[in-house]
Amino acid sequence: MFPRLAEQYRSVVQDLVMSLQALASSLQSRGMAATCYSCGDGRDGHGASFVANLGTNHMVRFLVSDFGISWIESRNGHELVKLEGAEAIQELQRVAQMLQNGPATEAALLAGAQQAEPPAMI
Repeated sequence: MFPRLAEQYRSVVQDLVMSLQALASSLQSRGMAATCYSCGDGRDGHGASFVANLGTNHMVRFLVSDFGISWIESRNGHELVKLEGAEAIQELQRVAQMLQNGPATEAALLAGAQQAEPPAMI
């Protein structure tokens, strides 16, 4: 059972890496600052780092690897939101839809970030 689950997770990571690369290309073609760096030769799906500039000192970073998935949104160098796992993927989907469906306003993006619950302190 565990080897099967591990392989499924690797497949999810590989799908996310390909999606992040496509999203970065799409945003770049629209003149937005976005990059996606993948680990290794890019075909093995071991991980990627996606970064997009959403406006004045407002950026997001989505990291995916065999070790985990995380979303970090910051403004002026200060972390606004940090999500992991399924929540990180949902936030990526929300922002990707906003960016691709038309001109994104920082207010709309920040409103979504402020609605997210702050990470639990341990």
